[in-house]
Amino acid sequence: MPSLSCANLLDLVAGDDFPASPGRTTPRLPRVMTLPASAFDDQSTPDICPRRIVVSHRLPLRAYLDPTSPFNGVSFSFDTDTAAYQLRAGLPSPVIHVGTLPDTPVLIDPAFHEELSQYLFTRFSCLPVFVPGELHSRFYHGFCKHYLWPLLHYLLPLTPSFGLPFDRSLYRSYLSANKLFADRITEILNPDDDFVWVHDYHLLALPTFLRKRFPRVKLGFFLHSPFPSSEIFRTIPVRDDLLRALLNSDLVGFHTFDYARHFLSSCSRLLGLDYQSKRGYIGIEYYGRTVTIKILPIGIDMDQLRSVVTSPETVGKVKELTERYKGRTLLLGVDDMDLFKGIGLKFLAMEQLLEQRPELRGKVVLVQITNPARSQGKDIQEVQEEARSISKRINSRFGQPGYEPVVHIDQPVPTFEKVAYYAVAECCVVNAVRDGLNRIPYIYTVCRHESPALETMSKKKSVIIVSEFIGCSPSLSGAIRINPWNLEAVSEAMNLAMSLPEIEKEMRHEKHYKYISSHDVAYWARSFDQDLQRACKDHMSKRCWGIGFGMGFRVVALGPNFRKLSVERVVQAYRKSCNRLILLDYDGTMMPQGLINKAPSKDVLTVLNELCEDPKNIVFVVSGRGKDELSRWFAPCEKLGISAEHGFFTRWSRNSQWVSCKLTVDFDWKKIAEPVMRQYTETTDGSYIERKESALVWHHQEADPDFGSWQAKELLDHLENVLANEPVVVKRGQHIVEVNPQGISKGVVVENLLSTMAGTNKAPDFILCIGDDRSDEDMFEAVSSLKNKNNSPSASNADVFACTVGKKPSMARYYLDDTVDVIKMLQGLAHASALHRPKVEFSLPVPFEGSL
Repeated sequence: MPSLSCANLLDLVAGDDFPASPGRTTPRLPRVMTLPASAFDDQSTPDICPRRIVVSHRLPLRAYLDPTSPFNGVSFSFDTDTAAYQLRAGLPSPVIHVGTLPDTPVLIDPAFHEELSQYLFTRFSCLPVFVPGELHSRFYHGFCKHYLWPLLHYLLPLTPSFGLPFDRSLYRSYLSANKLFADRITEILNPDDDFVWVHDYHLLALPTFLRKRFPRVKLGFFLHSPFPSSEIFRTIPVRDDLLRALLNSDLVGFHTFDYARHFLSSCSRLLGLDYQSKRGYIGIEYYGRTVTIKILPIGIDMDQLRSVVTSPETVGKVKELTERYKGRTLLLGVDDMDLFKGIGLKFLAMEQLLEQRPELRGKVVLVQITNPARSQGKDIQEVQEEARSISKRINSRFGQPGYEPVVHIDQPVPTFEKVAYYAVAECCVVNAVRDGLNRIPYIYTVCRHESPALETMSKKKSVIIVSEFIGCSPSLSGAIRINPWNLEAVSEAMNLAMSLPEIEKEMRHEKHYKYISSHDVAYWARSFDQDLQRACKDHMSKRCWGIGFGMGFRVVALGPNFRKLSVERVVQAYRKSCNRLILLDYDGTMMPQGLINKAPSKDVLTVLNELCEDPKNIVFVVSGRGKDELSRWFAPCEKLGISAEHGFFTRWSRNSQWVSCKLTVDFDWKKIAEPVMRQYTETTDGSYIERKESALVWHHQEADPDFGSWQAKELLDHLENVLANEPVVVKRGQHIVEVNPQGISKGVVVENLLSTMAGTNKAPDFILCIGDDRSDEDMFEAVSSLKNKNNSPSASNADVFACTVGKKPSMARYYLDDTVDVIKMLQGLAHASALHRPKVEFSLPVPFEGSL
C-alpha cells in the first residue's frame, strides 16, 4: 500500500533511508480503497485537516434487529456508553473509528462487507475490520482473554483453572488479527497529517505493523488495563516483542504512575533502556526517537451521564427505589462478571458485618449488579456459582420476611435503572482485587450529585469504599481505601461508611465531585491529543529508516546533521591528509561492555599497530582506566599513545615516560569519599569500588538495574554534599559514579594534544575521535569546536570526524552502530595506510615542557 502523502514511489522501497521532509510540496495521492466509488476516496486538496483515527477492538456501535435493514436485517447506532465514543468530545474533528463490529443478532453475510463498510463510514465515520470468526475467537477469547488479560492482572497460568499457558499458535493468531487492523488503517491513513490513537491490550502489536509501513506515523497508545511488575511481565515468552511494539508508539499512556513505573522497569530490565524526566515529561530514548510516557486516568462523559440522570425514566425509577428501600441503608456494587472484581469477597465481608453487628440486620442492604461476562470459560462459571452460593447463604441466614440483605442482580440491567441505583445508594463498594481503572466510583459520585430526584437533600453526600488495587484509587483521596483480601477491614469500612457524620460525607462528596467534573473524558482525550502532537512535532525534521525483522522491527530516527560515519568518506579524507590525530576511547568503543575479560583482542592490537606504523598518524587511546592496566594491555603497541584516568596521566609511546597533569592536586578528599562509597558498596549487592591514583570510581553494572540506578543517584547526591568544598568533580557515567580532580577531562586531553602538535608545526589536518560514554562528550565538544577557534587557523581546514558508538543524543556529528563497526572502520584506515605508506622514518612530536 503506497504512502498517501508521497508521490515518489521510489521513496517507499523497504529498508531505504527515508529522507527528512521539512515540508510537503508534492500533492497527496488519492486514497486507495477496494470499494467502487467509495466515500473514502479523497481527491487532492490544498488544505488538509489532520484527522484523529481512534483504533479499538470494538467499534463504538450497537447492533440491533431491523427488518428494513439491507444487511441481513441488522442496523447500527452509536453506543454512547463506550469510552471510544465518549472521547470524541475532547478531540478536534474529524474523528474516524477503526475496529471490529459489535456482536450482531445474526451473522452478516460477507457479501455485504464492502457495502456495509461504506455505509458505516459515511453514517458513523466508522471503518470496520472484518476478522474471520475462527481467527477472532483464537485472537480474542484465546490469547487476549485467557492468556494476556489474566497475566496483566497478575494471574500466572500455573494451572488450567487460572488461564491458558502460552500457546505460540494463539500468539500467531493475535498477530494476524493485529495485522488485519493495520491493513485497514493503511487504506485511509495519511501519515504526514493524521494522528492514530490505539487502545488497549488487544492491539499491543499494532504499533509495530504501522511503524513498519509508515516510519513517521503519528502514533499514540493507551493501555486501559494494569501493566504488571517486571517480575510478572518477564514470564511472557514474547515479552521483548510486546515491549518493542509499545516503544514503536510516540506516546504511551497509563492510568496510574504504578503502571507506568512497571513499564519503565520492564524496559530497563529486559531491553536495557533508561528513561529521563524533563520539564514534567518522562521519555525513553529509543533508537533516536523519544517515546513519551503519559500518566492520566480516563474520566467520564459528564454531559451524557447528566442526560441519563435527568431523564423521566431515571427520575421515576429513583422514586420507586427510594420507596422500596425506605428506612434502610443501601450499599451498591456494580461490576463485570469476572475473576478479578472480588464479588465473592464483597459478599463475605457483608456476611461478616451482619454476624458481628446484629443491630444492622434488617437495616442495611447490599445490591450487587453484575454485568454480563465479556468472555467465556470455566473460570467465569465458577465465579458466578460462587457469588450465587454465598448470596443465597447470607439471605437464608439473615433474611426476614420482606428483607434480603444481599440483592444480587445477575442479568442485564438498562442504563437508566443502573443510574437510579447509583443515585439512591448511600455508599458505593468497589473492592476489585485488580483492575485497570474502574470508573464506577466516578459515575456514582456524579449520579448522587446531579439527580433531580434527590433535591430534598440539603447538601449532596456520598461515600466510596474503594480497593487500593484499582487505578481510580489514587484520584479518590476522600474514599475509604481497603484491601479486598482483608474481610474484616472491608466489613469495618462498610460500618464506617454508614456511621460517618453527615458533614464528613458532604465534604468527601464535594472533594470527589470537584475532581471528577474537572477531569472528565473530554479533558483526558484533549490532554492526550495535545501531548501526542508535542511528541510528534519533530517527525519531519528527522531522517528515518527501519531495522530488524518481524516483531523486532524498529525505526532509527536521526537529526538531519547526525548520520552514520561512512568508511569511504573517512578513507577519502584520510588519504589526502598529512598529519592525522586518531583518538579512541576503550571500553564500549574498541571492546564490548559486556565482556568479563576486558583485555584488548588480537584484532584490536593488530589494527592499532598497523595505524601506528604510518608516520603520518598519531594514535591515542583516551580512557578512564588506570595507567598500569592500560600499560600492561597495550605493551605490544610500541608507538601507541595512551591517556589514562581521563587525562591525568599521558604518554606518547611505550618507551616514553608518563607525564601527569601539572595541577596542584591534594588527594585528602579520598579519605572523605571512600568511606561513603564503601557504605553504598556494602548495601548494594554487585557493586564495587575501583581505586585509581587520581580518582575513585563506584561501579554498579552487576547490581540490580533499578536498585543500582537508585543507589547511584543517592551516592551522587551524597558525594556532592560531603565534597562540596573539595577541588573535585563528581560525575555519573554509564553504570558508574566517579570522583575526579577538577580540571581533568578528556576534553582537556584533546586540547593539550592539539597544542603539542601545533607547537611542532604538525597541526592535524585529519582528526578522528570515537567514543561511547558521557565522558567522551568532552572530547567531541573539543574537536567539534576547532573550526570556531580563531587561534587555530590550521585546524579550521582539518577534516574532523567526531563519532559516538550507538545511536543516541550526542555532541558528535556521526555514529557507528557498535564495536564491530569501529574495528572495521579502523581496519579500513589501516588498509589505506598500507597502500600509500611512504618509506620515511617515524618520529613523534616532542611535547612542550608542562604542556600536559
